[in-house]
Amino acid sequence: MSALDVLPAGSDLDFCALGALVHRLDPGVIPFRTANNFDVHVSGGEYNCAANLASCFGLKTGVATAMVDNGIGELIQRQVRAMGVRPFYKHFQHDGVRGPNMATVYSDRGQGVRPPVVFYNRANEAGAMLKPGDFDWKSIFAGGCRWFHSGGIFAALSETTSELVVEAMKAAGEAGAIRSFDLNYRAKLWDTIGGLEQGQKMIAQIAQNVDCLIGNEEDLQKGLGIKGPDVEEKKAAKLDPKNFFAMIGRAVEKFPNIKLVATTLREVHSTNRHSWSAVLWYDGKEYVAPTAELDVIDRIGGGDGFASGLIYSLLDGRDPQEALRIGWAHGALLTTFPGDVSRATLSEVEAFAKGGSARVQR
Repeated sequence: MSALDVLPAGSDLDFCALGALVHRLDPGVIPFRTANNFDVHVSGGEYNCAANLASCFGLKTGVATAMVDNGIGELIQRQVRAMGVRPFYKHFQHDGVRGPNMATVYSDRGQGVRPPVVFYNRANEAGAMLKPGDFDWKSIFAGGCRWFHSGGIFAALSETTSELVVEAMKAAGEAGAIRSFDLNYRAKLWDTIGGLEQGQKMIAQIAQNVDCLIGNEEDLQKGLGIKGPDVEEKKAAKLDPKNFFAMIGRAVEKFPNIKLVATTLREVHSTNRHSWSAVLWYDGKEYVAPTAELDVIDRIGGGDGFASGLIYSLLDGRDPQEALRIGWAHGALLTTFPGDVSRATLSEVEAFAKGGSARVQR
């Protein structure tokens, strides 16, 4: 008997996410201070999962989010359509000068010994203005929704966004959806809503209403207030899952509704060379993925790629070990593409998950 009671295929939505859409300006390996041009990637942790699940895995997905009615908003809407994601927008009218705005992420890719540099402009962000009552969840879920997802970055944008996540999770549960939450602890964001203590209160309210958590050791410690090893200790093995599994018991004791916890394990040797693995705790059992040595083009979005592959596999009825490997494989492949969302195919993901090689395909 599965720990997760997944609705059968046939719902109007296989997956729906709640979060903020952003546009990422990417000058490649050139630092922003000397850049002359850049690519524009549409992103957002929750949207990335919806886009991956639609584009790579062929699921029916949607995203509930804020949208600004200006040129940048139109650019973002066009990409959402291109990825096959159904939008549920709360529209905001830009005043022509100050906003509200679609957030901007500035992120070069780094190279070798030079790490990627990421900074933001989330001033007057429309996504942070979202609040309970902005979406008609009964209407969105009327045709059925099998899986609902949100994350900690969106929840920390303002006091009202965390309240909206709780509202959405309760509505999704009533609709029979499996509910997942990516903890994504970010100290700078939490400082804007009252710091660690207030952030943990916020996360606790959300965690009481979810079935699955995505998050690493720091996310579990800082987000859930779970005691664990020193996450700043540099000597600790980055790929050793013992610390992660040791914390699960305390997390589930605090939140007995949680049936699944998963995370990626990454050791960064250089900007372009990573050791990559993943772990899953599901229904009381522990699963560990292999370790792959990755030649990374763009690391942004790898964690969302892992979550997407894991979610797809569980919706598809695959066993936990295979689900973990599919998530691990998809996250690995995503680092070989520029941008934040998948350009892989399901057959490529399955081949790598089974131990495929990089030999030329003829």
